[in-house]
Amino acid sequence: MASSKKKLQGLVAATITPMTENGEINFSVIGRYVDYLVEEQGVKNIFVNGTTGEGLSLSISERCQVAKEWVTKGRNKLDQVVIHVGALSLKESQELAKHAAEIGADGIAVIAPFFLKPWNKDVLINFLKEVAAAAPTLPFYYYHIPALTGVKIRAEELLDGIQDKIPTFQGLKFSDTDLLDFGQCVDQNRQQQFAFLFGVDEQLLSALVMGATGAVGSTYNYLGKKTNQMLEAFEQKDFSSALNYQFCIQRFINFVVKLGFGVSQTKAIMTLVSGIPMGPPRLPLQKASREFTDNAEAKLKSLDFLPFTGLEDRNLEACS
Repeated sequence: MASSKKKLQGLVAATITPMTENGEINFSVIGRYVDYLVEEQGVKNIFVNGTTGEGLSLSISERCQVAKEWVTKGRNKLDQVVIHVGALSLKESQELAKHAAEIGADGIAVIAPFFLKPWNKDVLINFLKEVAAAAPTLPFYYYHIPALTGVKIRAEELLDGIQDKIPTFQGLKFSDTDLLDFGQCVDQNRQQQFAFLFGVDEQLLSALVMGATGAVGSTYNYLGKKTNQMLEAFEQKDFSSALNYQFCIQRFINFVVKLGFGVSQTKAIMTLVSGIPMGPPRLPLQKASREFTDNAEAKLKSLDFLPFTGLEDRNLEACS
């Protein structure tokens, strides 16, 4: 893998954790998964053991094993492997951070603890600082996802002076729809060269306009190629094409959100698109229904995200 000193940018796939039908981790397909991301989707950065990867539903031992497998299989193929090491327990988070450094990961990320919650910026930074210190050679990223953690401390506030407390801080994964907060993170830290990684896939173009340097998301597992086309159009200042790509991606996401879209459904879609078995989710999540999968497949085909079975299926709204 590339040096971790390289700025993390572009698309970062929030990886799924493949499982067998009886709920054990299916390590045997991760090598295929790496090749699929690189060769079929053009995605060479990954974010492991996050929300999409059911990281907080795995044991500490399992999280370590999953992280090591991705680092091992991604060597000389992936550019950067960032491991999410957040946990409710500070000691467990430190253990995961130390392990990430030992196996050669390129960075670590941490969510706010969400049962006994930090009540202000200083308390949260003290927690993050102790985790980062367990892996002092690795770039550190804050994973801001208030809808799931319930920790409403604004990212703008958190970033103010954060490198004074956490020297290894390199950026954040911003998984929230508050573009005011995101924009102020960028505007107030222009000199810091932070990685501003947006985490709401259906709003990525808006975040790019506001200064996002990359994106972390679940849809990049199977819509990475299309999203990369949007990024390329944006970089070339072809804003009309970039908007068309974003609208096309939104058509699919809007469709599946109305059906009920989450980690379980992401696993089903990835299995469908890649042909790599992702298996069911772990309880308390429930396996996606056959009805969902059939409907998602039809929508993917209509948008040119899957091969057509016949010209009569063609949808005039498909992406160009």
